[in-house]
Amino acid sequence: MARLQDKVTIITGGASGMGRVAARMFAAEGAKVVVADVTEQAAQSVVDDVKAAGGEAIAVVADVSKEADAKRMVDETVAAFGRVDVLYNNAGIMPEADHSVIDTSVDDWDRVMAVNVRGVFLGCKYAIPKMLEQGSGSVINISSIRGYSPNPGRMTYCAPKAAVIMMTKIAAGEWAQFGVRANAIAPGVLRTPMWDADVERGAIDEEFYLDMVPAKRLGMPAEVGALAVYLGSDDASYVNGSIIPIDGALTAIPAG
Repeated sequence: MARLQDKVTIITGGASGMGRVAARMFAAEGAKVVVADVTEQAAQSVVDDVKAAGGEAIAVVADVSKEADAKRMVDETVAAFGRVDVLYNNAGIMPEADHSVIDTSVDDWDRVMAVNVRGVFLGCKYAIPKMLEQGSGSVINISSIRGYSPNPGRMTYCAPKAAVIMMTKIAAGEWAQFGVRANAIAPGVLRTPMWDADVERGAIDEEFYLDMVPAKRLGMPAEVGALAVYLGSDDASYVNGSIIPIDGALTAIPAG
C-alpha cells in the first residue's frame, strides 16, 4: 500500500515551486491532495496533473494570511474529503527588498510576516482542531536553515523562519498526547524557479553557494518533497517537534 493512502493533505502554496512538486509526490503516494494557492488557474493546473496521473485532488483559492480564507480552506477540505490528515504549510514569500533592520520597509516586513508567520498560525488554528477530533494528524511547516543560522542583512527572511520553528515546537508539545504531530523542514539552498530567476537577474552568485555547500550542489524540490512525504506518513509516527535540515551539510560545519 502507498505510504499516504487516502490521507487527506492540504498543501499551501501548492501551485508552484516546492508546493507543486510536493502535490504530485503526495498524490503518487495515495494522498487526496488539496492544492491551496492564491492563483486559481495555477492551482487547477496542478490538480489536472494529479488527476491525469490517476490521483485525487481539488483546488482551493486561499490567501493563507487571511483568517477567513484559512478557515474556508479547511472547511472545503472537510466538505470534499471528510477529514484533514496532513497540513503542509509550504506557502511563503521572500521579498527582493530584504535588508537589515534599518533598511527594510515596514510594508515589506508586514507583508512577509503576514504570509510566512500568520499563514502558518492560521493554518494550524483551523486544521489542528479537525485532527484532534480524529485523534491523529501531521503538521509539516517549511522553515529554513536561516531560522536558526542567521544571515546578516536578511532580517525579513530569517526572523519569520525562526518564528516558524518555535511555533512548530510549541504545537508539538501541546498536542502530542492527542496524536497530532508537528515538525518543520529547514531547507538550505535549493534549485527552484525563484532561485533561477534570482540568478538570472544577478541577485545571487550561484558559484559562491556551490563552493560553500559541502555537497557541492544545490538541493532539489523533490528532495524536500520526499522528506515531507515521510513526515506525513505513519512511518514518522514518533517523529514530533523535530526541525530537520536538508542542506547538503551546510549547517553541519563551522562557518568560515
